Amino acid sequence: MAGLTHDTPWPTEITLKKASRALHIVFSDGRDFLFPLEYLRVFSPSAEVRGHGPGQETLQTGKRQVSVDEITPVGQYAIQPHFSDGHNTGIYSWDYLLDLGVNQEEYWAQYLNRMDAAGASRDTH
Repeated sequence: MAGLTHDTPWPTEITLKKASRALHIVFSDGRDFLFPLEYLRVFSPSAEVRGHGPGQETLQTGKRQVSVDEITPVGQYAIQPHFSDGHNTGIYSWDYLLDLGVNQEEYWAQYLNRMDAAGASRDTH
């Protein structure tokens, strides 16, 4: 991600779909993404999830049923979801959300492969 510039698309619509556990975002360039909340939670940009450098990531398990209690705007550049599992330190910038949307299929497949390799579960025990 190159970061935010004056050319970075921004959300024109952000809709939390609590019943289906998804966040729908429409960007100014017309791209439209439906993000499962589990996907957003396991790819949180927080240091708790990503660590402070390559190889420090923490595999997020048991997040299949996670929901979002509220979403706080962060300036004019991001949102901060407050997840039902207590996680609320991830700040999702517009460029990060766009990257998550564009690469959703690839990132999700990589996540599922990591879960399989770790013998971990998406469900809580």
